[in-house]
Amino acid sequence: MKITVAGTKKDFEEGLTISKLIELENVETPEYVTVSVNEEFAQRDDFDTTVLKDGDEVEFLYFMGGGCK
Repeated sequence: MKITVAGTKKDFEEGLTISKLIELENVETPEYVTVSVNEEFAQRDDFDTTVLKDGDEVEFLYFMGGGCK
């Protein structure tokens, strides 16, 4: 099946979960990543059980804090 990851179409086997995709993509600091699937945020508690489908679009997002001077 084809999934778009961070704007790049890639082939994966059926049954791929968000957790497995994070592992396969070597996501840095996975404990801090937020994942969107088809522009909807996935709940961290569901990463192990959410199975991706052919044509899904996945983005890995990191929210950074900052301040002003």
